[in-house]
Amino acid sequence: MPTPTSPSPTPTPSAADVGAQWSAHNPDLDTSPMELVGLLKHATGLLNRAVEPLYAGAALTAPEVDMLIPLRHATAPFIARSLAERLGLSRAGVSKTLGKLEKRGFIARTPNPADRRAALVTITEAGAKAVDDLFPRQLAIEIGLLAGLGEDREQVTKALHRLVGAMEAHVGHL
Repeated sequence: MPTPTSPSPTPTPSAADVGAQWSAHNPDLDTSPMELVGLLKHATGLLNRAVEPLYAGAALTAPEVDMLIPLRHATAPFIARSLAERLGLSRAGVSKTLGKLEKRGFIARTPNPADRRAALVTITEAGAKAVDDLFPRQLAIEIGLLAGLGEDREQVTKALHRLVGAMEAHVGHL
C-alpha cells in the first residue's frame, strides 16, 4: 500500500512575479516599487529573525533597545517628538513604548519647563545597564549578517542613505 506523501510546498513568488501578476490584472498599476520595497521588507525580516533569540527572555525587546540607544549617551534629555523623528516612528508608538519603559524603570520623564505638553525623557541607570548588556551582543549578530557584503558594504550604505533621504523628503510633504 503506497504511503501518502505531503505535497511539495509552493515556492513563494518573487516580487517580480507578483508585480507581473498585478500588471496583468491591472495594466495601469505602477508596480515598479515592489522589488525594492520587497527586498527592504525581506532584509528587515531577516534582521529581526537573527536578533530574536537574543531578546527571548531579555528585560527589553529589540524595539525598546532601539529607542533607548539614542538616550544612552545623550548629553541632554530628549522629548518624545524628537525621538520619533530620529527613529522614523509615529509619535503615538513612541509615546506608548516610553510609557512601558517608564513603568519598568528604564527611563524617567520629567516636566519640560519650556513646554508643558512635552516631557523630558532620560535613561535611568537600569536602562543604561540593560542597553550596555544587550546592544553589544546585537551588534555582534549584525556584524555577522553584514560580513558577506565585503567591499560592497560602503556602496550599499551610500545607496541606503540616498534611499532614506528620498523617502524622508517625500514623507515630509505628506
